[in-house]
Amino acid sequence: MSRYRPPRAKGSPYITPEGAERLRDELNTLWKIERPQVTATVHAAALNGDRSENGDYIYGKKRLREIDSRVRFLQKRLDELQVVDTHPTDTGRIFFGCWIGLEDADGATHTYRLVGPDEFDLDHGLLSCDSPLGRALLGKAPGDTVYLKTPDGETEWYINSARYA
Repeated sequence: MSRYRPPRAKGSPYITPEGAERLRDELNTLWKIERPQVTATVHAAALNGDRSENGDYIYGKKRLREIDSRVRFLQKRLDELQVVDTHPTDTGRIFFGCWIGLEDADGATHTYRLVGPDEFDLDHGLLSCDSPLGRALLGKAPGDTVYLKTPDGETEWYINSARYA
């Protein structure tokens, strides 16, 4: 049995202007603020001599690798992302960037915004357009019902509203 895993499929290359700004802020924070601080800590730890038992040095180098990896990812990803800042011509249907009012089978209401995979956060109402529910909602209109297969069985979602902010 090998350890090979095929690479994951890339997510949609779309992002909202707010999401792109958050990624740029993260890149700037990592590169301009956090990396110089960790580099100074590693440098000071290296001056102490024995590096084999120096926790600041060992964990600082590990953190530098994590920062550099994230910086490389963000730089590549920001280059290939397309910022979607216009609304579709048919605003009566659900497309990228739409705020959606949903009602589940129990009658509970939920509000989500359809965003790119790099910025989804269900706690803040941001639903990825690549998620099963996001894909099921694309192209639908208020008044439609969406059926989604889940491990617990099929769930039903009623679309109450769709608006573009």
